[in-house]
Amino acid sequence: MTISRPDSGETSEPAPAEDPLVRLLRAAGCVFAEDESRLLREAAADGGDLDALTARRIAGEPLESVVGWAEFCGLRIAVEPRVFVPRKRSELVAREAAKLAAAAGPGAVVVDLCCGSGAIGAAVASAVPGIELHAADIDPAAVGVARRNIARFGGRAYAGDLFGALPAGLHGRIAVIAANAPYVPSGEISLMPPEARDHEPLAALDGGPDGLDLQRRVARGAGEWLTPGGTLLIETSKHQSRTTAAMLAEAGFDVRIVRDAEIGGTVAIARR
Repeated sequence: MTISRPDSGETSEPAPAEDPLVRLLRAAGCVFAEDESRLLREAAADGGDLDALTARRIAGEPLESVVGWAEFCGLRIAVEPRVFVPRKRSELVAREAAKLAAAAGPGAVVVDLCCGSGAIGAAVASAVPGIELHAADIDPAAVGVARRNIARFGGRAYAGDLFGALPAGLHGRIAVIAANAPYVPSGEISLMPPEARDHEPLAALDGGPDGLDLQRRVARGAGEWLTPGGTLLIETSKHQSRTTAAMLAEAGFDVRIVRDAEIGGTVAIARR
């Protein structure tokens, strides 16, 4: 290799100028600035204002909310501001729920509980055509987004508190319940990334003093809604999984824990 010296009389090609949008995003702390700049430009090309979109992102709003969608299990899931953004780790719940739904046979009833945008339900229905899909969330804004995401699969979404949102006719008919109930302890909300704690509903994050308040309610209520042999899946964390499993066992379920270290997912799978 020959290295040109400053006094050699040789000139080198100037380094290409950095994309101003990438530079702006990187200065704001966006680790994947190149990818984000591309997605912001795509959103602007679809009718958005690039300056306004960029300002929202720099202010800390989740990229998915800014561009209006999130990728989940290969699907483009619509999201909106103030609605919980589906996490990559939740793909484990969707994959395991899809296996169980397929095993349950044609027309199996599947419920996406605490559905947020309906990403898990949409992913299951996409993988297992012909299921009967229902979704529920306490946040009416989330339910509106979920309806859009699961309508293409014939799914229905309801607003209300856990099982109280579901039609009474589903009692004893549900083959699979996939529940992504919030499980962050109240005292740890302040430690979450600003994108989540400042821009997503507290009800979608806060699981009570130990993070498991909603999981307990789901475990206590699920039995009467499931078919004999039906299955409840609850997303949890690695360090909470033993407590989640014990809670489900106490509610009368046979429980196993499945983990995917690559995406950081942990799910408790409880069979009635």
